[in-house]
Amino acid sequence: MLGLMQDQPLLISSLIDFADRHHGDAEIVSRRVEGDLHRYTWADVARRARQAAHALDGLSLAHGERVATLAWNGYRHLELYFAVSGSGRVLHTINPRLHPEQIAWIANHAEDQVLCFDMSFLPLVQAVHAKCSTIRQYVALCDADKLPADTGIPGLISYEAWIAGKPTTYTWPTFDENTASSMCYTSGTTGNPKAALYSHRSTILHAYAAALPDVMGISARDAILPVVPMFHVNAWGIPYSAALTGAKLVFPGPALDGKSVYELIEAEKVSYAAGVPTVWQMLLTHMKPAGLRFSTLKRTVIGGSACPPAMIAAFNDDYGVEVLHAWGMTEMSPLGTLCTLKNKHLNLPPDAQMQIRLKQGRCIYGVDMKIVGEDGKELPWDGKAFGDLLVKGPWVVREYFKGEGGDPLMYNEAGAGWFPTGDVATIDPDGYMQITDRSKDVIKSGGEWISSIDIENIAVAHPAVAMAACIGVAHPKWDERPILAVVKKPGMNLTRDELIAFYEGKAAKWQVPDDVVFVDAIPLGATGKMLKTKLREMLKDYRLPV
Repeated sequence: MLGLMQDQPLLISSLIDFADRHHGDAEIVSRRVEGDLHRYTWADVARRARQAAHALDGLSLAHGERVATLAWNGYRHLELYFAVSGSGRVLHTINPRLHPEQIAWIANHAEDQVLCFDMSFLPLVQAVHAKCSTIRQYVALCDADKLPADTGIPGLISYEAWIAGKPTTYTWPTFDENTASSMCYTSGTTGNPKAALYSHRSTILHAYAAALPDVMGISARDAILPVVPMFHVNAWGIPYSAALTGAKLVFPGPALDGKSVYELIEAEKVSYAAGVPTVWQMLLTHMKPAGLRFSTLKRTVIGGSACPPAMIAAFNDDYGVEVLHAWGMTEMSPLGTLCTLKNKHLNLPPDAQMQIRLKQGRCIYGVDMKIVGEDGKELPWDGKAFGDLLVKGPWVVREYFKGEGGDPLMYNEAGAGWFPTGDVATIDPDGYMQITDRSKDVIKSGGEWISSIDIENIAVAHPAVAMAACIGVAHPKWDERPILAVVKKPGMNLTRDELIAFYEGKAAKWQVPDDVVFVDAIPLGATGKMLKTKLREMLKDYRLPV
């Protein structure tokens, strides 16, 4: 017997229709590439998204063809989120921080037909367009009068000219909810990037889950600042969850420095923000010397890489902002876990609560996880045993676009249907997961594993340390030993011996780094994560002290 419910597919177009009809006057504020602020509403987003859908139809794009973006977080990019997917095409957000050769490779691999880009990236597009063999229309996300006369890009048109005069009504097509909606290429893999291809169904379910009180807790009462880029796993799904709830959105554009982010938070009364630790470090570095405070910010989601305890403490204790520690992957749309307390934790002392908040969190409904040993057998949830972290769920990829990586990547000895994340983790009896390392970064010394994340967290708690990365180097007796690469805060003095001494009482003696190397900068990837592969290359001539 089947239920007698209406059969309506879960489609992204339903999100923008809902935001338009029920939250049409909620604000969308964008700091533009030009430097000024642009204001309009969800009703305006819906109207212009329908015009953009007509513009796409005018190119005779078939359903399923890819439309790429190279753009910051802003209102035009938001319109494309709904126009492209809603009209049956696939939105492909490209990370502009990648190397030009890699961008051209990705565009060709995706077989992009259209590329929409912010004017910040005009030089980049000029450098790669001749190598992008499938793109047949370039659109600059700007006003018609801002388009240079001769760019060298054939057929280039401004976005405003492209959608001008198009009808403001549009009948969104209805199709199978498992139809592809958007795609993102991974940045953390070796070799060429691989693409996660999301569906309308997976995107809607993820948006629902993200808005839950124990996850991001997004509501119509929030003013949200997504500092996490819209080209990075669809800004963690925030644009979709914001449409689903009618929240106000505040887009930072290209200005992600501490001063610009702080001023935007205060001016727009932001209550909720999301981003990677490197951005929040710049924000805190700007605020502390000036004695600045937040007047409206209440919560921030921090993910992308492990959040240092010192940062959580600074937000919670110094500024009264709740940190929601999150973990996920491009292959997971991206949310997997988020760290919120359970009822039984509310009466714990602050120190005990902090020990929970330092973890990456517990599964949100829709995701399941387990840890396995080298033999593929599941390990206990005791908070001590650590193993390879596997996940599954309706917004977790089953394979990569065009079959890259092959089936063994998805279905290994640990059991069919589980995706191997590449992370090493523990899970405690309450289901809270903690990443101890990437499997490729864990340091094996004398038969024992040392978590590079733990070593880095202690280092960045030192008042003179701005950034720290721990890597293993070859040792004739112990196989590997940890060393630290450290960037000092401006104007601060710190010696190797002082930092090594700082570990006393904070880590076992055998876990303490053997050496400290001071560097001007630690290489970061396109999403703000530390690139330890490049760091190892930088330090390839390094030798441990005798």
